[in-house]
Amino acid sequence: MPRRAVTPAPIVLAGTLGVVAALWTWTLPGDPSRFPATGTGGVEIHILNNGFHTDLAVPRARLEAGGGPLARASRTLGPGDWVLIGWGDAKFFVDESPMEGRLLDGARAFFRPGNPSVVMLDPEAGDPRRRFAPDSHRTVRLSQSGFDTMRSRIETSLALEDGRPRLTTARPGAGARFFASRETFWIGYICNSWMARVLNAGGVPVRPMRAVTAGEVIASLDRAELDTARPRD
Repeated sequence: MPRRAVTPAPIVLAGTLGVVAALWTWTLPGDPSRFPATGTGGVEIHILNNGFHTDLAVPRARLEAGGGPLARASRTLGPGDWVLIGWGDAKFFVDESPMEGRLLDGARAFFRPGNPSVVMLDPEAGDPRRRFAPDSHRTVRLSQSGFDTMRSRIETSLALEDGRPRLTTARPGAGARFFASRETFWIGYICNSWMARVLNAGGVPVRPMRAVTAGEVIASLDRAELDTARPRD
């Protein structure tokens, strides 16, 4: 009786699913020396979730204390003790027109690889959490070294000209300013992916492949807080 040929399709499918599962659960480890801060020191930061995008709120004085291109960019902003920091597509992220008129551009930003991007710096005069529901923001405290490393990660996103950040868009008055980024935006690396890596630079463990949603960024902070509160053997 002739043997039936073994088709490789089930093997390939199983292997593909295994790789996807591994990537989906892959975690970049945190750094206990950076997060959470111990004692009374450290730097308090806020992560803000508007439903599909996350911004980072940092004390302006701490942001500017390190000098360099990021401090130089911050000093061009209007008044405010906090700076909201975000990242996104150079066109879609900046555009404030109604969403229904930007669907095609959103598809372009997601599905065309290599889109130019920008780093947003937005001054905030009061508590940056006040416009968000309690479950839509988190507050964590990094060690000074954690904050410095996170700050350096943000600064490496800036595309520099003669050592200076390049302004691409400035909103009227004392609004947000957008600076050219050397990174590129697409569905494989979106705003929340960037935020997850920024937080990881500060010492927070994150799951990069799952950080496509703002909810996962918030969940990474919740998991980290629970883990640090758990008794150690």
